Amino acid sequence: MVRLTMDLIAKNAGHKNRSEEDFGQYLGGNYITVVEGLDKVGELRELHIESQHLPPGEKLLFDPVSLNSLAKSLSVLNISNNNIDELEELAVLENLSYLKAVDNRLKHMEDLEGVLKKWTKLRRIDLTGNPICQKPKYKDRIIVQSLTLESLDGKEIQEMERRFLMNWKASRAARKKSNERKTDEQAANVEFSDFEAPNFTIPLHPSCSVKEKKEKPDFLDLAHKQKGERKPLPRIHERRSQMKTQVEEESEATTT
Repeated sequence: MVRLTMDLIAKNAGHKNRSEEDFGQYLGGNYITVVEGLDKVGELRELHIESQHLPPGEKLLFDPVSLNSLAKSLSVLNISNNNIDELEELAVLENLSYLKAVDNRLKHMEDLEGVLKKWTKLRRIDLTGNPICQKPKYKDRIIVQSLTLESLDGKEIQEMERRFLMNWKASRAARKKSNERKTDEQAANVEFSDFEAPNFTIPLHPSCSVKEKKEKPDFLDLAHKQKGERKPLPRIHERRSQMKTQVEEESEATTT
């Protein structure tokens, strides 16, 4: 494993008297696997460390101490073709204005957006050849996230294009908020309806059940029925018999 050292920087610079700004411009195409030792270089403004000959399956690594030492000075960084799959550790480079990271393994849009929020001075970025370029709305999301960006993947960003995307994002956010509010109101209405009293049907005769009501006799119908079936009283029947006997006796007397 080859580490970046002051001797290696000086060797690739070609001359000991080169300025510190030049040291980082002659490191591409080496066998460096760990970027470290830069805390002793001073205020390095550019670092070109692309296309390192890495062992299979490995990626270029960065020493946190070196990155922190470059946080306020580094403006240009070229890390192309180094199997790099995330940029989170580079977020400390607060003065970065140009990042070239073509032909790497970047694929997570959310991670990139998080770093772009911290690179407030970024003007150019080139991610050509990364899987992330195939993500839906890749270009739109980067343009909206980085308001200082002027060039993406070698193409200039038009201000009218950014304005349109910003308005679209604001409109989408407003619709989302409105839909969430409607959903909350509907949920509240459903919860309130659960507490409403159920409807009860009060019977006309609360003391009687339906069965009892059906079995209760109808006195009017009973009276008519009894009237049709009424039999003569015993006294009336006896009086009629007496009158019949009297008539018969009178009839016999007359005949005699």
